[in-house]
Amino acid sequence: MTTAPLVAVAHGSRDPRSAETIHRLLGVVRALRPELDVRVAFLDLSEPLLGEVLDAVRADGHREAVVVPLLLGHAFHARVDVPAAVADAQQRHPDLRVRIGDVLGPDPRLDAAAWRRLLDAGADPDDPELGVLLAGAGSSHAPANRLVADVAARWQALTSWTGTVATFAAAAAPDVPAAIEALRARGARRFAVGSWFLAPGLLPDRITDLATAHSDRPLIAGPMADDLGVADLVLHRYDLATLEVPLPALA
Repeated sequence: MTTAPLVAVAHGSRDPRSAETIHRLLGVVRALRPELDVRVAFLDLSEPLLGEVLDAVRADGHREAVVVPLLLGHAFHARVDVPAAVADAQQRHPDLRVRIGDVLGPDPRLDAAAWRRLLDAGADPDDPELGVLLAGAGSSHAPANRLVADVAARWQALTSWTGTVATFAAAAAPDVPAAIEALRARGARRFAVGSWFLAPGLLPDRITDLATAHSDRPLIAGPMADDLGVADLVLHRYDLATLEVPLPALA
């Protein structure tokens, strides 16, 4: 029996650094499991799109595929866009069975990847005058924002920092200036920004610009995507999905 290809689908971005980072992540995934057919897809703004990749999977003779969303929470893309793209592909290919894996978050491997990036940027867990922002995209779906806040709270419990707060680039509060002012009011004299982003792009750049404008030389962590732990998590989501009942073929 042929193993179902892993189709990893990311947001997509006008910023070419984003797709480059996702491709590097999938390179790590392939290195961890060389025998697996691993394909990259995007929901928008980058190519190839998810529907096009599923078309290619069927054209290559496969009857099954596993889609793993490279998304950090259950926001709109995960709840609406991914299932819709899969359903459209199955309309075109009624004999194609598709499993959709879970999103990447929450998972301790994501926490650890973001933590490593922050330490790499120079954050000292024993610095009592350091205020830390954990920056995410922001969503109108409150549970997705709460996931970021929960990670920030766990970090606070492990460190001597003045405080650790979640902050968002859009659609949710607090924004970066408000988060910095709140930490400053609690006594923070230095600032660091952790990244709850998989890849660079316009929103992480906005976070960096705001942090730099509202504090003196903040430490800025890089995104998580090509971390070994994230690659392992992608494979874990694939493995779990293969144990579940696939979305049935339409004929």
